[in-house]
Amino acid sequence: MPDYLVRMVQVHESFRKAELQASADVNGVKVEFVKYHEDSPFCIVRLPSDAAARSVISRSILSHSICEIWGQGPTYDALHVSTKESSSSKWPQYAQAPFRFTLDSYRGSRTAEEQTAIVNSFSYLGLSGPARMKTPEASFRVFEDYGAVQSDGPRYLYLGRLIASSGRQAKTTYDLKKRHYISTTSMDAELALLTANIALAAPGKLFYDPFMGTGGFPLACAHFGAVVCGSDIDGRSIRGTGGSARRGQVGKKDVELNFKQYGLESRYLGGFVSDLTNTPLRLSTARGGYLDGIICDPPYGIREGLKVLGSRATLDDTERATHRDRYQEAGYIPPKRPYSFTALLDDILAFSVATLVENGRLSMWMPTANDADVELVIPTHPCLEIVSVCVQEFNKWSRRLLTYRRRAAAEVPLGALETGSRDYERGRADDLNAFRKRYFEGFKEFEEVELGAGRSGEVDDTKGISGRWRKK
Repeated sequence: MPDYLVRMVQVHESFRKAELQASADVNGVKVEFVKYHEDSPFCIVRLPSDAAARSVISRSILSHSICEIWGQGPTYDALHVSTKESSSSKWPQYAQAPFRFTLDSYRGSRTAEEQTAIVNSFSYLGLSGPARMKTPEASFRVFEDYGAVQSDGPRYLYLGRLIASSGRQAKTTYDLKKRHYISTTSMDAELALLTANIALAAPGKLFYDPFMGTGGFPLACAHFGAVVCGSDIDGRSIRGTGGSARRGQVGKKDVELNFKQYGLESRYLGGFVSDLTNTPLRLSTARGGYLDGIICDPPYGIREGLKVLGSRATLDDTERATHRDRYQEAGYIPPKRPYSFTALLDDILAFSVATLVENGRLSMWMPTANDADVELVIPTHPCLEIVSVCVQEFNKWSRRLLTYRRRAAAEVPLGALETGSRDYERGRADDLNAFRKRYFEGFKEFEEVELGAGRSGEVDDTKGISGRWRKK
C-alpha cells in the first residue's frame, strides 16, 4: 500500500488520530499509521489507494489535506535523492498537465526568493505544462517541519502530490456565531463535528442525544448523513423561544430552526422531554438494540445540582392528580429531584448497552482534573469496549471524550446483562456530585482511588464521585 502524508491542524492533538481512524472505519478502509507525533502536524499513513485517501480525508475536521508522498528526507539533498528514487515512474503522467507548486512551512518561514529557488530545484520532475494557481490538474507541495528554533532550519522535509482537501470547512459552516438558535452551553461546532465523526455518524444510521439542549450534537451527526433525534430534561431548550414555527410566526427560534438553516430538516426526527431514568424509548437487551450511535455531553452539575424527573417527597393522591393534570398546561415544568453524578455516568452506559446495535458507538464527554494526583476514573461496562479517550484541557480541569463500542453477544461475559433497579440518591448537590465540590475547592488535597474491572456502579453511589476520590 502506498504512503500518504496527512497535513493536520495543530489543535486538539489527542483527537486527531482517533478521528482519522474513525474516518477509515466508517468507510471500511484499512489504515496503518506509519508516523505520528502530537507535536507535529505531519502524519504518514498507509492506505490502499487514492480513492481510499479521498474517502478518509473527506470527513476529517482536524486536517487540511492528504498528499501522496513522492519523497522525504532531513535535508533538501536527501529529499531530492528520495524523490528521484521513489517517484520517477510517476513523473511522465503529469508532464503536460496544468500544475501548481507551493511551499508549506510549519513553525518557519521563507522569503519569496527562497520559495522560488526551492520550487526551481525540482525542475527535474519535467513539469512542462502551464502553471495554474487556481483549479490545477496536479498540485505539488513541499512541506517543511521546523524545530523549536527556526535558525536551525527544517528538521524534516516532504514532497507530496495533493490528493484531496479535508472536510474542515464544515467548522466554519456550523460556527455558533452564525447559528440561529444556541444557548450558553452549546458545544463548539468543531468539537461537535469531531464527536460525531468519532462516533461513526453516517448515512443510514440512527443517532440519539439524551441531553440535546439546542441540538448541536444531532446537527453534527446529521451533517455526516445520520438520521437523528434527541431529548432533554428541560423541554424549554427544545421548544425554543418566540412564536410558533409551524404556524409561520416570525421570531420563533427552536431546534427545528437550526436544522432548517442547514437544509437538514429531513434528517431530524424530533425531540422530546425525558431523562435516562424516565425514558419512553424501548430498553431491551434481549431483542438487540436499534440505535447506531449515542452522542452526548452530560451535565456536570457545577452551576446547579444534577436532577432527574420526580418529586423530592412522596405525593399523596390529591397532589399526584394535580401533577398529572398540570402537564398539559402551556409552560408546565415537571418536578425534579437530586441525582448522583456517578449514577448518571452508569445509567448512560446501561442505557447504551440496552439500545445500541452491535458495534454501535457511545461518545460521551466527561470532566476530570488536571492535577496529576487527582483524576476521575473512566466508567466501564463489560458490554462496552473503550475505543478512544481524547482530552481537552482547560485551566484547573479537563474534559475527556470517551468513545465506547457495543460488544457483540459472543464477546459479552455470561451474566453481564443482568442489572438491578437503582434507588436514586437524595441530598444536597455537593453530597451527590463530588466533582462539583472539588471544582470549587480547586481540586486540592484529594487523590484517585483505584477501581477494579467492572462497572463504576460497583462503588458506593451514595457518595457520588467521592467514591472514587481519597484525601491525601
